[in-house]
Amino acid sequence: MSRSTTLFLFYLANFLQAGAYGLTFMLPRLFEGLSADEKVVGLMLFVTAISTLLTVYYAGHLSDRLGRVRTLGIACLLIAISLTSYGLAESVGALLVLASISLGAGWGLTYALAPIVLTRLVPSEERVRFFALLSVAVMAGFGLSPVLASVLENASFTVNDAFYLTGALCLIAALMFFALVAPVHRHSQAAGNETRSSLSLSAVAAIMRSPARLPVVMVCLGASVFAGMNNFQTVFADERGLDYADYFLAYTLTVVLFRLALARFRGGNSPYLTIAALQYVMFASVVLFLGTGNDDQLYLLVAFLFGIGYGVSYPILAAMAANDADESLIPQTLQFFALSYFVGIFGFPLIAGWMIVETGSFALLILVAGLAGIEATMAAWRGLRDRVSAGMTRSS
Repeated sequence: MSRSTTLFLFYLANFLQAGAYGLTFMLPRLFEGLSADEKVVGLMLFVTAISTLLTVYYAGHLSDRLGRVRTLGIACLLIAISLTSYGLAESVGALLVLASISLGAGWGLTYALAPIVLTRLVPSEERVRFFALLSVAVMAGFGLSPVLASVLENASFTVNDAFYLTGALCLIAALMFFALVAPVHRHSQAAGNETRSSLSLSAVAAIMRSPARLPVVMVCLGASVFAGMNNFQTVFADERGLDYADYFLAYTLTVVLFRLALARFRGGNSPYLTIAALQYVMFASVVLFLGTGNDDQLYLLVAFLFGIGYGVSYPILAAMAANDADESLIPQTLQFFALSYFVGIFGFPLIAGWMIVETGSFALLILVAGLAGIEATMAAWRGLRDRVSAGMTRSS
């Protein structure tokens, strides 16, 4: 198998399994049929968060024993079990807890290990480009799965059927990863012997002493913003008489198109200033959403701006985490980056679900806007500091 074919199949497998995360946006709709509110959604995602954090922390230990690509295949099997369990659940109970634990374990492994595998296949100067392509595949997967759920509902199927269908796609992704074990190993040998991936407390301490601590903190804030906007988008849309599928389709198309354009971009002279500019766009989109009401066109504009702001800044931030890391700690840094991401992506919905029930969605969106503004300002501060340091170096 050629290197280009290996990369294509690697991206395709990531696309197929990514739909699982997109279906977490449908949990409010699924739980509605179980007579459960947004607090229960947040609680189940918190269970997912705990499972994810434990899995991400030990992902390197497991992959050191089984191999990274083989572990990705096992992760997809766990995700398929999770989605099937969600679809079969008839009440809030043990089956939903099992589904949440399995989802956290499977998605945590795929999210932590896929970028590490990619760093072994591409040179460091091409990381922004290939990380962007990976994020396109993942974004397309989880952005289109809610649209698929909407199509199925409109065709007289149920949201449960969307979980079953996506679970079948995850099984296909698992088989693809198993088939890629040998090709990935062969094409990554040019980069040298594979270093150990195990994450430890000493490695975490070293990462937090390095410049990589900033993207690690920022990704947690950005993931919280993303979760606040997207995990309960069905609730926001229902409150305003809007169609959530319009938002997800506009958001997904925007992210895919702009990330494809980003594939030719290597970060520029001031990558953190680029990140800051994009994240201020993200901040503006949340502020705009606060006042859109039931206007369909403004709703699409919010999705477009949020897609540009969050969707385009994320792969640059991920590449900066790798580039800011000590060379010997790149696998551990990417795992810790993923762990921080999941703290926001699965942990924040616990807060968001509580706020929707107790204080309303408007208060939640104000908090989300504040987090977006803080993250953008952190990127701007780092970018300006880097520019000043570069200027002083040139003048000396």
